Amino acid sequence: MKVKEIIVVEGRDDTVAIKRAVDADTIETNGSAVNAKVLAQIALAQERRGIIILTDPDYPGDRIRRIVSSHVPGCKHAFIPKHKAISKNGDDLGVENASPEVIREALNKLQQEYDDEPKEIVTWQDLHAAGLIAGHCAKQRRERLGDILSIGYANGKQLHKRLHMFKISEIEFSQAIQQVFEEEGQ
Repeated sequence: MKVKEIIVVEGRDDTVAIKRAVDADTIETNGSAVNAKVLAQIALAQERRGIIILTDPDYPGDRIRRIVSSHVPGCKHAFIPKHKAISKNGDDLGVENASPEVIREALNKLQQEYDDEPKEIVTWQDLHAAGLIAGHCAKQRRERLGDILSIGYANGKQLHKRLHMFKISEIEFSQAIQQVFEEEGQ
């Protein structure tokens, strides 16, 4: 599989994992301290070929994703679920631990970021009603919903933002939350 866009990753091990899975070029941020030089390189890549952000499913990875998105509009995003990015011995979480199949699956389920002003489709009240904001299962529901919609795990506030940023429709949201409830046996 050849990828036209340049994939933004955190480090060298991520680049190695990407290249095992697909034919693609990468830009490495070298961790969460993304500097101006790297952001300029990413902006040029976006202008010339487009970019896909594929970072680790953890706080530093999400931070890098937000930094790049805020400086370079119109990014595409690929997300790997946490449970598919854990090392065999269970002590490391990252893109470098994902199998080539999982990486290809994430790249096949890209989410396009829209830089126009998002219209609220799924409301804060909808998230509360679905038990995604408070309650004993809220975190697990958000994690599963993020997997189903291919938008990654997020806390309540970030979930609300991502649903709008990726223009997830009411129908998509309803179908996904129904799947979450069915899996829970409700």
